[in-house]
Amino acid sequence: MRTGESKLGDYVIVTPARNEAAYIEKTLESVVAQTVRPLRWVIVSDGSTDGTDDIVKKYAAKYDWIELVRTPDRAERHFGGKVLAFNAGYARLRGLDYRIIGNLDGDASFEPDYIEYLLRQFAENPRLGVAGTNYWESSWEKTVKYDYRYTNTDDVSGLCQLFRRECFEEIGGYQPSKYGGVDTVATMQARMRNWETRTFTGKFAIHHRQQGTAGAHKFTVEFHNGRKDYIFGGHPLWELCRGAYLLTRKPWVIGGSLFVAGYFWAMITRVEMTVSREVMEFRRREQMARLKRICKAMFSSRTREPKAVANAGGS
Repeated sequence: MRTGESKLGDYVIVTPARNEAAYIEKTLESVVAQTVRPLRWVIVSDGSTDGTDDIVKKYAAKYDWIELVRTPDRAERHFGGKVLAFNAGYARLRGLDYRIIGNLDGDASFEPDYIEYLLRQFAENPRLGVAGTNYWESSWEKTVKYDYRYTNTDDVSGLCQLFRRECFEEIGGYQPSKYGGVDTVATMQARMRNWETRTFTGKFAIHHRQQGTAGAHKFTVEFHNGRKDYIFGGHPLWELCRGAYLLTRKPWVIGGSLFVAGYFWAMITRVEMTVSREVMEFRRREQMARLKRICKAMFSSRTREPKAVANAGGS
């Protein structure tokens, strides 16, 4: 019996992978080393041509719980295709008795107790529907991706998302979108159905490719991120504040400027939103509530400063 299995329950993973030969062995090594291994791990080679299949086959021959599925090549790489690849893997899980289903990128790595850590969160909270962690990214600087003083832990990165099975089935799984953001929409739909979603900060993963560079150059990725935020219904005031924050991170000034430009360019050119009005309104309500909390916390900290200084001077 695998370590912790009887207490935490069985889980399965699906990994859509397209030309991940440079990184996928790191992901394979990480999952194989987990203290609680999956009941089944389906890796879907989405038309890979770079040797990804050969690397996965080597591990599948050694571990009977790893399965390789290959889908036909696609002329264009986009996130809608990634969901189709995920669904091809998901179909291979029919008939299995599991409690948690994970979507794991093929360019991630993490410590041996990473999955066990997340499974324990599900065991402790029956209303937890989606869980993940923060991550390091190989991009401009080696630092955690999100600063949770300003980013809400209700949002769960698509690098590694674990779903309670009932939650995943209730939201109808991932909805294909050519422009990405399927992880964001999935967590919003979960919260709309009163499930809790949470990024836990006690562990982190390592993302070996800069987020968003699968479909855009690393110097323009923030422009595409801003455009994507518009497409997925982001509130203009929230996006301006997010752009201002990005000005303070590498690449200095450029990233935030491109992000804001991408958002408002999409607005001016009337790019069609890909979410329903219901989802858009829900997202904007959440963003405004978060912005109010941030502003209140900042105001409170400033009003406390004079008193703290006075106390310090009198000591």
